[in-house]
Formats: sequence, C-alpha cells, structure tokens
Amino acid sequence: MTTTQPRPAAAPSFSMEDWRSGYRSQPKEYSYWITDIEGVIPPDLEGTLFRNGPGLLDIHGHEVKHPFDGDGMISSVAIQHGRAYFRNRYVRTAGYVAEQQAKKPLYRGVFGTQRPGGPLANAFDLTFKNIANTHVIHWGGKLLALWEGAEPHRLEPTSLDTLGLDYLNGLIAPGGAFTAHPKVDPGHHGDPRLVGFSVKTGLSSTLTLYELDGEGTLLNQRSQTMPGFAFIHDFAITPNYAIFFQNPVSFGPLPFLLGLKGAAECIRFDPKQPTKIWLIPRRGGEVQVIDADPCFVFHHANAYEQEGQVIVESVCYDRFPSLEGSASYKEVDFEAVPAGQLWRFALDLDTNTAQVTPLITRCVEFPTLHPDQVGRPHRYLYIGAAHAPSGNAPLQALLKLDQHTGESQLWSAAPRGFMGEPLFVPRPQATQEDDGWLLVLMYNAERRCSELVILAAQDITAGPIARLKLPHHVPYGLHGSFVSQYFGPEV
Repeated sequence: MTTTQPRPAAAPSFSMEDWRSGYRSQPKEYSYWITDIEGVIPPDLEGTLFRNGPGLLDIHGHEVKHPFDGDGMISSVAIQHGRAYFRNRYVRTAGYVAEQQAKKPLYRGVFGTQRPGGPLANAFDLTFKNIANTHVIHWGGKLLALWEGAEPHRLEPTSLDTLGLDYLNGLIAPGGAFTAHPKVDPGHHGDPRLVGFSVKTGLSSTLTLYELDGEGTLLNQRSQTMPGFAFIHDFAITPNYAIFFQNPVSFGPLPFLLGLKGAAECIRFDPKQPTKIWLIPRRGGEVQVIDADPCFVFHHANAYEQEGQVIVESVCYDRFPSLEGSASYKEVDFEAVPAGQLWRFALDLDTNTAQVTPLITRCVEFPTLHPDQVGRPHRYLYIGAAHAPSGNAPLQALLKLDQHTGESQLWSAAPRGFMGEPLFVPRPQATQEDDGWLLVLMYNAERRCSELVILAAQDITAGPIARLKLPHHVPYGLHGSFVSQYFGPEV
C-alpha cells in the first residue's frame, strides 16, 4: 500500500521580521533634496506626489493596537527638471498636539487602541480624536488631509504646515465629517468635479452625497436613508450614478461602551445577508438597490455604464478582514485573514440583479487607473499584489491588468520590498491610456528605508526607471494623490 505525502507548503516570499520593521514610528520631520537616485527621473514628469498614512504608531512608548489608529503624517515629493524634494510633516490635529504635550494617549482609537488604565478608564468614553491619517487631496486651491470620521484639515501645500480644520466653504458643520475617498469626475458634465460623501450610522444610516466644482463650491447635494448599520469606506461613480456597497455587517456596541474593545472590533460579518449595492442618481431620480452575494469591500477600482448595465470593479473579501485573536497587528497570521481579490459586478438595472466575475484571484489591494478614465470604461488597471499567485501575504508586487486581452504584467520587489498604493501619472500629451508612469512609495527592508519607485506603465516588467532612495523610512501608508503643480523649493 502506498501513501501520498503532503506537499510541503511554498516558502513565504517575505520574513515577518522584515515586514514588521516597516511599522516603526517616524517621529522626525524632514526637508531635503533627494540625492541618492538610481536611474533617471523622466524629464517630462513634473508635479508633486502627496501621501498620507499613520506615521506615529506609538504615543511616547504606548503602542497603538492597530496602525489605522496612528496619527496622520503627510509626505510630499516635489519633482521638477529631473530633481526631487522630500518633505514630511505631522498633521497638527488637536488630539495630536494634546497627546504630545501630555506624553501619553488621551483618546481611544476606533480600531482598538485604548487609554492607559484598563476598561474603567475607557468605559463610556465615546470621544475620538481626528487623526487625519487616510488620504490627502489638492482641490479648490486647498491641500486637505482626510479622515472619514471628522472634518478635513487644511495644509499649506509647500511647507505642509497645518492651517486648521476646513469646513469646505460651510458645507460641513463643526463636528461633521467628510469622506476619505472623494472621487474626481474628470468632466462628465462639463468641468471636473469633486464627488464626496458623509455617512451617519446606527440602527439606520444617512448618507449625504456632495459634488463640488473646481473652486470648491457646492453644486449638488443629496441625502439618502439606508436601513441598518452601514460601514462604507469607499464608493464609485459613473456619469449618472454614485454607487455604494453596504457591507453585510452589524455592530454590537456593548464591548465598546464598557471599554473592552474598540468600535471597529465590535463589527461582525453576517454571511447569511447579502451585500446591498446602492445606485444613487447624481442628478436626481429613483434610487435602486441590488442584492449581491455576501462580501466585504474596502476599495473600488472603477465603475462605468455599458449597454444598459452598470459595471463596478471592486476589491472583495469573503468576510470582514479583522485581526481578531491577535494581541498585536504585528503578530497577525496572514493565512487566517481573508485575501482581497478583484471582482467585477455587472449590475442589470432592468432585472435588478448582479452578476459577479472574478478578475484577479491573486491577493491584491489599492487599485488605480488613468485619472481620465474614472467613471468610464477603462482598458488598464494597476494594483498592489502579493508576490505569490495564491494565499494572503503583504503586498510586494505591482500588477497591470489589460481588460481587453485579459493579460497581466507583474513586477515584484520580493523578498525584501513591500508596496504601498500605486498612482498612475499620465505623460503630458500622451495619446495612449497606459502612456505614463506608476509612482509607488515602497519600503525596502534591506536598507530599512523607503524609496519612491517610478516605473514606465507600458511595461512594468522592465522594473523601475528611477529609484529615489530616502535615507530614512516612511511607515506603511494609506492613500495619496499626484498634482501637476510643483510645490517645492526653486530648482
């Protein structure tokens, strides 16, 4: 009798020690010309890359329980005439300033960070600090640091100095909120627009949709009530619709109220409930809700209208990707956490049905595309990916998907490189959708420092055409944007 021996598991493409080393606080603030450059910065690449993310992962030795609770740090790389200038500054939120003065945590974090003193010190404390750590955009002449739980903070775009809270010309009331994921409509109805939303949730939820012109003036506003709890981080737009996925989750507040857990730790995924897809007409009309198979979505890649359907492409998880059971996020078991995959939802508005097709089954996150294709059919999509074709792991690679041919390209920085969100920057006067560059602020564990990597988007397999090596690290970030204006010193 013969027995089949189990096949050995594939060796991981990274070491946990390397990955964890990117989660060190960066308490220093820098301003300098980047001089260690491998390759050549394209001479026609000009503008400023802004990045946001949790830069402070401890408060005077008190570690945050989850990096999403870390204070926001803005980094900028201003590029002109083949040179680049780096700057980073913390957003001087009221909470950041108070805790730095007190030298200890004064606030609870949404994702589980507690004030010292145990449950009694945290029970019935429902106050959160505005951590301004998720996104940064330049719109209407303002640079805004965003966190979806509160108001934006306005920054001076060259110095990154904090100017204070910004209420978007009176659009937001004090204590209100604005999304960390606004969309820039490239001009479906004339001039470009900024489309954003806020959501107030509880037993029922109210979502408010906003559209602003290039000066930051309100053009349209619409509110919609949603039955039940709503965890909505991102959305998608087409010329006629704003599309929201209401994830099938519930919120049991008791452990949070008693000071035992953070608010996000009290979210529970219900696989017996559908994901509800809300299509809200941007210019008035009847709202449509379509049920889809249960999944959890943080980020959408794009949406567009085609032959009577609305197509939405989203990074989907088969359940809420919580770190339950981990005493620290640094000890997470990747195999126990679901991996994100790219799915396409074809929404038939006549039959009120959704047909789902997996596009990328590899672990992926942080999708991006040509900014002119937002809300329109697109051919190319770029996304952070795991090195291995299956299983969950940190993002160590970039993947380019050609929607017309189904072919993909992959560039990997494994085993010691770790990716952030890629951003596509079109080449000036380009005539092809993929004629441009991908900019990625990544972490190199071998150097224990970060690097801005620039790749030619038409062939990412060729590797970086320029690697701007920082002499320090930038902790793993979240979102950012690129603007054609140069916000740096005179060259």
